[in-house]
Amino acid sequence: MSEAHVTVLGNVATEVSYGETANGVPMANFQLGCTERRYDRERACWVDGETQWLRVTAWRALAVNLIGSLAKGDPVLVTGRLRVREWTEGEVKRSRAEVDARSVGHDLTRGTSAFRWASGVRGQPPGGAGPAAAETAAEPVPGWIASALEARKASAVAAAPRSPELPPGVRSVTERQEEVPEGERGGEDRALPS
Repeated sequence: MSEAHVTVLGNVATEVSYGETANGVPMANFQLGCTERRYDRERACWVDGETQWLRVTAWRALAVNLIGSLAKGDPVLVTGRLRVREWTEGEVKRSRAEVDARSVGHDLTRGTSAFRWASGVRGQPPGGAGPAAAETAAEPVPGWIASALEARKASAVAAAPRSPELPPGVRSVTERQEEVPEGERGGEDRALPS
């Protein structure tokens, strides 16, 4: 039987809750509100439709990173496996749609976000050990990505002073691109923007 994988666009409706299983595996979850937008021809404007509520659950490094990255109200994209949980309370049958998240990110069509590498081993907190750390340690960063990051850091140091109208921490985008040496590219022949 196939699994249903979905990508959902919505807003974080609750604070992210964090916990660990009995085996020490990090877990986080939050409610996601997804409101349909449609164009009303009679009123000639966009209107909100029905809101769908999903529970999003994340595991291991993703769970740890959600805590420092999401706040209530943030617009996000969530990709993962769709599940419907069913249970009975007394004689009442209940159900809830859930997404076991594989990836979560801010919706950049509605704002900006600044990426920060997680401390520790690829998303684990400092001193993180055990099965979760061993699993993420097996995800090495390809050499061409590491080289591109070093080139960006070097160009940021040599960059001209920031324009006064830009907010702190934001630098202007330039037309300049740097070529990654052919032996360090991963797959396709392409240039990375600086």
